[in-house]
Amino acid sequence: MSCTMTSEITTVIPAPRLFKAAITDWHNLAPKIAADKVISSANIEGDGGVGTVRQVNFGPAMPFSYEQKRLEFLDVENCEIKSSVVGGGGLGVFLESASYHVKFSPSGTGGSLVKIVLTYTPMPGANSEQYENMTKGALEGIMKGCEAFLLANPDAYN
Repeated sequence: MSCTMTSEITTVIPAPRLFKAAITDWHNLAPKIAADKVISSANIEGDGGVGTVRQVNFGPAMPFSYEQKRLEFLDVENCEIKSSVVGGGGLGVFLESASYHVKFSPSGTGGSLVKIVLTYTPMPGANSEQYENMTKGALEGIMKGCEAFLLANPDAYN
């Protein structure tokens, strides 16, 4: 049985700038702004385009040591990405499969609205509510961490 979780996050940062920080350069920015959660991140397959697999290595503050995601779709101009979890993370613990669709849209205030849709198949007997809460908290933390960094560094990711 497939489940879906949707989260919407508003920020004061314009969509293209936030997309650059939170998506296209997250592998470099994350260890700087969330060192307690992300130790490192690197492409383990591909050149950053569709089909690339990126591994994020987590710190002790996280419940998993790493997660690997494959980039399934990327539209930089429209600030949209789709990826699927292919290793680590909650696979085999909470999940049989999971995919993310993230879209950054301009808001009427000059900032942006980030809509995240997680579609997943839970493992039999897994606590999907716990997984959803953990995932939602992590995603909100990423966006708000990027927002704080970008506010403090007005010349970054322009």
